Amino acid sequence: MRLTRRDFQRLAELRAREAGSLSKGRNQQGAYYLAGYAVECALKACIAKKTRRHEFPPDRNYVGRVYTHNLRELLKEAELETQLDRDMKANKALAANWNTVKIWNEETRYQIAGLNGRDLCAAITGPDGVLHWIKKLW
Repeated sequence: MRLTRRDFQRLAELRAREAGSLSKGRNQQGAYYLAGYAVECALKACIAKKTRRHEFPPDRNYVGRVYTHNLRELLKEAELETQLDRDMKANKALAANWNTVKIWNEETRYQIAGLNGRDLCAAITGPDGVLHWIKKLW
């Protein structure tokens, strides 16, 4: 099954809502994990925007770089590094939020303590949140 840009946009929004709900309770690990996936899906929507018919690329050579959970690598593949650098210089809150978000990784699914889902959710959905920034570009 090939996912489209719109699929990734919907997934990003869904994972952000789920993370927000979990962050209000005791499940900070679940909130943290899902918030990171929201950003991952949003970046993948940006990558899909660059491909034919907005499909996520099926080419296996390219796949190794874009079928990753590494947010910094996805930012690079989406060709958004320069834009983010420029926008972070103008918006210190966005810079602080990216610094919170960029350390997320999929291995957090194995952690049972020590994660702050509230902070990550705020960093992606707040007024200067990373997800809001990505949505302007997807």
